Amino acid sequence: MLISHMRFPALLLPVRAHFLLLMLLRCNIYFLPGVEAQTLANVYLALENNLEIIPVLNKIDLPGAEPDRVAQEIEEIIGLDCSDAIRCSAKEGIGITEILDALVTKIPPPKDTAKDPLRALIFDSYYDPYRGVIVYFRVIDGSIKKGDKICFMANGKEYVADEIGVLSPNQMQVDELYAGEVGYLSASIRSVADARVGDTITHYSKKADHALPGYSQATPMVFCGLFPIDADQFEELREALEKLQLNDAALKFEPESSSAMGFGFRCGFLGLLHMEIVQERLEREYNLNLIITAPSVVYRVNCVDGETVECSNPSLLPEPGKRRSIEEPYVKIEMLTPKDYIGSIMDLAQDRRGEFKEMNFITESRAKLIYELPLAEMVGDFFDQLKSRSKGYASMEYSLIGYRESQLVKLDIQINGDPVEALSTIVHRDKAYAVGRALTQKLKELIPRQMFKVPIQACIGTKVIASEALSAIRKDVLSKCYGGDITRKKKLLKKQAEGKKRMKAIGRVDVPQEAFMAVLKLEKEVL
Repeated sequence: MLISHMRFPALLLPVRAHFLLLMLLRCNIYFLPGVEAQTLANVYLALENNLEIIPVLNKIDLPGAEPDRVAQEIEEIIGLDCSDAIRCSAKEGIGITEILDALVTKIPPPKDTAKDPLRALIFDSYYDPYRGVIVYFRVIDGSIKKGDKICFMANGKEYVADEIGVLSPNQMQVDELYAGEVGYLSASIRSVADARVGDTITHYSKKADHALPGYSQATPMVFCGLFPIDADQFEELREALEKLQLNDAALKFEPESSSAMGFGFRCGFLGLLHMEIVQERLEREYNLNLIITAPSVVYRVNCVDGETVECSNPSLLPEPGKRRSIEEPYVKIEMLTPKDYIGSIMDLAQDRRGEFKEMNFITESRAKLIYELPLAEMVGDFFDQLKSRSKGYASMEYSLIGYRESQLVKLDIQINGDPVEALSTIVHRDKAYAVGRALTQKLKELIPRQMFKVPIQACIGTKVIASEALSAIRKDVLSKCYGGDITRKKKLLKKQAEGKKRMKAIGRVDVPQEAFMAVLKLEKEVL
């Protein structure tokens, strides 16, 4: 069974192993009304795989609920007959029995495959500090007994089923599970990465010929740097990430050092929501105060020697002379919006280098806009802007469609001639000047004045495209001269100028941490 409110496109389970989509829709007008973009995406996924769909109209107890209008909208948008749609309220306990009865009625019974090789689908797992990884699975073919020697078909690792059971709702041990049953497995598995969602469990001695379809390795698509504000919390951050990774095999991280922010980690996530959840858990559950760099994506750099390099960190980008071209990931984005906000949302997509593909009116008052745009343009404040421009009524769903060559450049920030790697970023050539101008102006406001003039420059290679100057603090060396020969004053001024020139040549400008945090926040807005 799939639920239509799933939000991780990269975590969709192998739907061919399911039989039903339970489509929950809110009926109240005070929140996002009716069918949303992610609901449509999962409905289409279910239709492609011939799944049974049960429409459920939820929250009918709230003031202003309009189940009839939402049912009509489902019929108009999806073409699904809603004459027998279940109306429910989980809060009031209305319709719960009807939903359970529908699940039993609509889901086809499992086939008799007891003599076939075991094939069981992993759909979830978590780490238990005493028993290791506990795997949740559904038996598709064959059966599994306690004590069976099993293996995972994706990685070939072998284990012994120390304990199997069902959830009722607590874990209850059983001796054997058959086709169609859902249960849990404990086999002294040390890492969640060894029991990935979508993998197939089979018997070691009687292996299945083919794994269940749909499994794919989770690949991080969005990256950002996490640095503790207090350098003493570095080890605490490492331990927190390791604990999160026990239950989240898709989370990737590696140590990273910055001259500006000290030691931290470069982290990879499946998408924007995944990144936000991990950041929130680190701050809330582990009481960590973090500096979070602007999110970036994985670029593919085609080098002149024929090698292709994947790069998510601007500081690791090959030199311009070694690059032939740069490719960036593109996504297909579907946005549902009331017709009053179509123009504003189209402007937003165009500003983010979006390519218009299609617009359909799914009802008289709501439209679906389809664009293709770079993933890098979405990882900042795109969703916030979408909600702001539509007053909260628009929704979106996106999916990765591949890589495309783009005119991308590395934008460096130099302060007093020294590059600041922590502020480097990869931008489209057409946006480089605007981004560079915004960053230099912001740094001019935030960096304390020095005894000498400090140039702040945005550069592409050796070319300066935007520049600001931080004026020097002037010391009045003539304050003690109350008259006398003018040559004395000229001598003092010349000596001061030579001292400032020497200070500028050997001086080092320290960028305060507050300035870094403000500029990183600005990068998220302007990129």
